[in-house]
Amino acid sequence: MILQGLLVWLVLTLTLRTVSMFTISYDEESKETVWKENRLDITKSAKKMDELFNPKDLPESSSVPHRKAPQFMLDLFNSVADSNGYPRNSEKLEGNVVRSFEDRGHAGGRFHFFHLSSFARDERMIKAEFRWFRQKQRLFLGQAYGPHFYKVDLYEVLDNRVKPWRGNLITSRLLPLYTQGWEVFNVTQTVSNWIRNSDENNGILVVTTLPSGKWIKSVLQSSERQGESPAENAFLVIFSDDGRGSTTNQSLNQGHVSHATAHDSPAKVLRQDSGSRRRRAAPSYPRSRPMSCQRVPLFVDFEEIGWAGWIISPRGYNAYHCKGSCPFPLGESLRATNHATVQSIMHALKLSNDVNTPCCVPDKLQSISLLYFDDEENVVLKQYDDMVAVSCGCH
Repeated sequence: MILQGLLVWLVLTLTLRTVSMFTISYDEESKETVWKENRLDITKSAKKMDELFNPKDLPESSSVPHRKAPQFMLDLFNSVADSNGYPRNSEKLEGNVVRSFEDRGHAGGRFHFFHLSSFARDERMIKAEFRWFRQKQRLFLGQAYGPHFYKVDLYEVLDNRVKPWRGNLITSRLLPLYTQGWEVFNVTQTVSNWIRNSDENNGILVVTTLPSGKWIKSVLQSSERQGESPAENAFLVIFSDDGRGSTTNQSLNQGHVSHATAHDSPAKVLRQDSGSRRRRAAPSYPRSRPMSCQRVPLFVDFEEIGWAGWIISPRGYNAYHCKGSCPFPLGESLRATNHATVQSIMHALKLSNDVNTPCCVPDKLQSISLLYFDDEENVVLKQYDDMVAVSCGCH
């Protein structure tokens, strides 16, 4: 009996170990499969995000840019968008993309060169500006009859030799000697030629002369402001349109008024909701009553995505999403389309087995603006359409 019992115990032990080993092996294999599937989903999601934000001009490396954004670009962003990137005054922006190109010139600040390789050839250029900072001059202070103005000539350099008389004159301007500030020159035609044929891009030469014709070197040399490099005293700005269509400021469900705010503008609604997103949770409902279709917060944190190094502003934004059911009968607050109403009736009456209830989806979308560094550390302001759900409805 003892031997029989020992044999039974041995058989049971071996059986349990075999089952246990099989279970462990199965569990490990299951985990490995789930991990691979999750990794594939993450890869697909990252690819979709890259496609959405146009990877052609986004940095491929994770390195943090070393240069500062020009104050002009910061001011421009603040004029067209609030701190969350929501539109403030989109009419001030010519096109939907603004790029500032860093000056890579030399020759004591007289020669200015800009790499335009990051400009997308499928975009339509609207305007190009050369922005140059002029410093207050002290050459003739104390002289009662000294000059008060000097002349600035902009030349397109035709070859790599810095000789203004060999270039095309772009524009000229008289400027006061004893004031300082940014000067903006329209160089649209010149830059347009460079974009069509990059071989013609040999840069811009700035020549300053007194009324007597004497060349003033110190005007340019002293324009290197204290604490700033020569590259920060001049840059090129290109306004363009990438041709993408948008439903921004247009309701996807025409003829309805948002149940959340009937009179406020979309930008105001977004600012109000964004300001209270950390204080206010989505309303809770009893389990017996499902939540009806409504807009709920969905904050996108660029640092969590891994983009904080190159996005200047905003650091994140509330995209919102639509959540809830579309129960029959569809009330006016659910902003249902006529088609959704018919679909809801067909489903309620069970007139067709293939008809589901209408879905809770955005029916009005809004754009956001991003200010960021591209792969060449140029600063770009771009408007991305249809990025925020302003209101939801049953469709």
